[in-house]
Amino acid sequence: MKNWFRNIGPGPLVAAAFIGPGTVTVCALAGANFAYALLWAMILSVFATIVLQEMAARLGIISQKGLSQVIRDEIKSPVLRGFSVVLILSAIVIGNAAYEAGNISGGALGLETLLGRPTIKIFNLDLSVIPWFLGFLAFILLYIGRYKVLEKVLVGLVILMSLAFLSAAILTKPQIFSVLKTMVVPQFPEQSILTIVALVGTTVVPYNLFLHASLAKTKWKTNSDIKLARKDTILAVVLGGIVSMGIIISAAAIKTENISNAADLALALEPLFGTNAKYFLSIGLFAAGITSAITAPLAAAYVASGCLGWKIDLRSRRFRAVWIFILGLGVAFSSFGFKPIEIIKLAQVANGLLLPIIAGFLLWVMNKASVLGTYKNSKFQNILGLIILVITIFLGLKGILSVFNLL
Repeated sequence: MKNWFRNIGPGPLVAAAFIGPGTVTVCALAGANFAYALLWAMILSVFATIVLQEMAARLGIISQKGLSQVIRDEIKSPVLRGFSVVLILSAIVIGNAAYEAGNISGGALGLETLLGRPTIKIFNLDLSVIPWFLGFLAFILLYIGRYKVLEKVLVGLVILMSLAFLSAAILTKPQIFSVLKTMVVPQFPEQSILTIVALVGTTVVPYNLFLHASLAKTKWKTNSDIKLARKDTILAVVLGGIVSMGIIISAAAIKTENISNAADLALALEPLFGTNAKYFLSIGLFAAGITSAITAPLAAAYVASGCLGWKIDLRSRRFRAVWIFILGLGVAFSSFGFKPIEIIKLAQVANGLLLPIIAGFLLWVMNKASVLGTYKNSKFQNILGLIILVITIFLGLKGILSVFNLL
C-alpha cells in the first residue's frame, strides 16, 4: 500500500480536473432523462481519455517539457508558431477563466445545499460568502507552490468525491444487469445526441493534456517511469469514469424532469432515500468544485508559461500571476451570482475548435523521433489516436452548432 501511494502521480489530478461541477451536472441530466441508456458513452469517454492522456504523460517524461513548450519549440515557421501560441493561449486561459466561475459556483452549491447561503452586504450588494471561502482555500494550496502538497490534497479530495458519489449510487439500489448491459450496448434514445456529445466532451478535456504533460515531468524523470505513468493514468481515469457513472446511476432513480443541476439531484433524492443521499451528493459536488477550482488555474498557468517561454516554477511571480487572475475572476463571478453565459459560450466555441487541434498537435508531436526517440507512437497507438481525432472533430462541430442553436 505504501508503494502504491508513493507511486501515485498526476493521474488523480487529471481525474480531479475532469470531474468538475459541469461533469456532475451533465451526468445528473443524463441519468435523470435517459436512465442507464447512456452509460456506454462514459465507457467510450474513458477509453479516449486514457489514450490521449497516456500520450501526454509519455511526452512529458521523455522530453521533460510541457506540451505547450514542445509545440512552441517544434513549429519552425514564426507565423504558424505565433498563430498556434495565440490560439492556445486564448482558448485555454480565457476558457479556463470562464469555467472557473462554474467550478467555484459548483463547489459552493454543494456546501449551500447543506449550510444555506450566508451573505454579506457591501455597497447594497449581497455577496455570497462561500465562494470566497472556496477561493481562499484554492489560493492557499496553489500559493504554497509545492507539487507534493497539491498532489496529496487533491488525491484526498478525489477519494472523498469517489466515496460520496459511489455511496449515493449504491443507496439507489441499481439494477445491476441493466447497468452492465447499457455499458456495452450503445443506445441512442430520442433527443439524446447532445447529451452523448456532452458526456464525451466533458471527459476528454483539452487543458488536461497540457496539465498532464507538465505534471508528469515534475513527478517522473527517467524513461523507466513510463510504466508507472501508464498504470497511474489508467487507474485514475477509470476511477473518474466510475464516479461519473455513479452519478448517472444515482440520477436514474429520479422520477421527475425537474432536474437542471446536481443540487436539484441531491434534493430530489432526499424523499426517496432519506437525507443521507443528499449529504453524499452535496459533499461530492463540493469536492468536484474545489478540485477543478485548483486544477483549472494551474493548467492555465502551465500553458501560459510554456507558450510564452517563461521558466516554469510554481513559485515564480509570472506563474502565480496567471493562476491568481483565473481564480480571482472565478470567485468574483460566483460571489456576485453572475453567470457569464456569453463568456462560457465563447469558451465552448474555443474549446470545440481547440480539442481536435490539440489532439492533432499531440499526434504530430508523438510521431517525432527528434522529441521522443524510440518512445514515439506505434502504429496501433496512431490508429487509436486518429479514431479519437475524428471523434473530437465531430464533437467540436456538434458543440459549436449547439452553441449557436443550429442543431
